[in-house]
This record gives sequence, C-alpha cells and structure tokens, in this order.
Amino acid sequence: MSFTAEVKEELSRVVAKRRCCPKAELSALIRVEGTLHVAGKGRFRLEVATETAPVARKTIKLMHEIYGLKTELTVRRSVLHKANNYLITVPSQPKLAATLADLGILDERHNLVYGIPAKLVRKDCCAISYLRGAFLGGGFVADPHGDFHFELTAETDEMAEDLVELMSHFDIEAKVTRRRGVFAVYVKGAEPIVTFLALVGAHRALLRTEDVRIIKSMRNQVNRLVNAETANLQKSADAAMEQLEDIQRLSATRGLQNLPPALKELAELRLAYPDVSLRELGELADPPLSKSAVYHRIRRIQELAQGGGGKSEDAGEP
Repeated sequence: MSFTAEVKEELSRVVAKRRCCPKAELSALIRVEGTLHVAGKGRFRLEVATETAPVARKTIKLMHEIYGLKTELTVRRSVLHKANNYLITVPSQPKLAATLADLGILDERHNLVYGIPAKLVRKDCCAISYLRGAFLGGGFVADPHGDFHFELTAETDEMAEDLVELMSHFDIEAKVTRRRGVFAVYVKGAEPIVTFLALVGAHRALLRTEDVRIIKSMRNQVNRLVNAETANLQKSADAAMEQLEDIQRLSATRGLQNLPPALKELAELRLAYPDVSLRELGELADPPLSKSAVYHRIRRIQELAQGGGGKSEDAGEP
C-alpha cells in the first residue's frame, strides 16, 4: 500500500466533532472525484470514482447519513494497475438536485459553481473538513523516505486558488501548477506537509513523517560532518605533500645539514612522518612545539625552497 493510500485510509476514519463539518467534507470529495451528468431539465446523475476502498465507504456513508441518497457501487479491477476501482453512482432522484445545491456544487439556477462556496468553509472546523475531503478525493503525499512532496488536484483554476487561500488561512503556503489540463495545488518541504497532516487528523502519518524527518536530519548532519572531515584530511594531505616536495627540493639544492637546527629538525621529522598533522608533528619534536611554531617553521622552509628567503643564520628560530 502506498503512503498516500495509508493516509487516506486513516483520514477516512476521522469522525467530525460537529454536525456542520461532514457536509464540507462530502462537498470537497464530490468536487474533486465526482462527475455530474445531466439527465434532463433539473435531473442529474452523479458518479464518484476512487481507487481507495475506505474513501468509497466514507463517501457512501456521508451520502446516506446526511441526505438519504440512494447509491449504487460498482467494483472494477484495473488490469494495468492491478488494483480495484470503486465507482459510486447516484442515480437521478428527487433529492439529488437539492443536495448538489446544498453542497455548493450547483447554484440556485442549477449552474455549476467553480470555486469553494464561502458558506461551506466559514467556520475553521468546516474549512479543515473541506481540506480533508479534498485530500481524500484527489490528494497525493510522497513517502517521507523520498522527497517531501504533497499536492491536491483541482479541475478549475478557481477551485485551485480557493484551496491555496484556504490552506494559507492555516499558515500552509501552497502554489498552483497545471498538468495535462488539471490544476495541482502543491507544497514542498516537510514542515507544511506535517502541518497539513496534523490539521486534518492524520496523526499516525504525521508521526511516521516526523520520525523519517528526524532520521534524515541526523543522516544529513553526519554526512556534512564526514564531508567536512574528509575535506580537511584531503587539505592536510595536499599540504603535507607540498611540504615534502619543498623539503626534498632544499635537500637537493643546499642540503638539509646547512639549514638552521630548528628548521633541520622539523624537515627531518616531516620526512620521517609524512602523514601526520602539524599538531602531531609538533608533539614529536624535542622539546615539543606548538602548532603555530610548527606552522611558522614550515613557512620558512617553503620560503627557502621557493627562493624567497636568504641563508638563515637564526639557528634558534622558534
């Protein structure tokens, strides 16, 4: 089962606390997944299709409990996706036109309403139920182990923009894109997805997403530290190679025995221990040297090797 299907299954079990909320949830479900057929003047037939059994059950339950509508359920097997498709048909009946008007799908003249009716989402609890219904109808959320991605589908630009405004009311920043004639309201990043899941009542999915997000954050932090340490080691190795080349150049041109004792000691230590850091090189000296003292002597050796310094007489160089 996909993560989206898991979230929808969880949301289908959420029971609204107020009597006004189920209507908003059913309206969103029908708007997203429904197809309205005109059977004659003032006569309609409604079809709602879904691939998720719990969503089909909830849709039928809301239609029966709120409006007492007669429904028919057809289950079809998709050969391509190897999954069941559920088609809920609401045949033409006296209550249907009034129901569609009450749900804000039709206006009083039986014309389609393209946006979200303000009367359905005036209360925050109803707005949350509408968002829950929109996700149950056409929502998608990627498995948190991959990229964080979430979207709701909408048939019209008005519907998409109204969903964006509705989500912004709850501090969820969403954007709209269009693909193959369908509008998608999407958010990216874990934070807005977690906020949405908490808002609509998908607490189990929320906890799973948070767990994965914490693991990802820890893994990313470890990777950054490892990468930084690797870069530092590479930098130290490159610097040590340059130091060895300078020392070998000095040995060939003037001989290490002609260097001041302090520089001669450090050059011989570097030749003996080519892989150690400057701090470790200082600890091997007799007496031990600080890292800054080692660095200063390395610089003098580099200057001499590159012809930037004359013959040093400073045998006691630090």
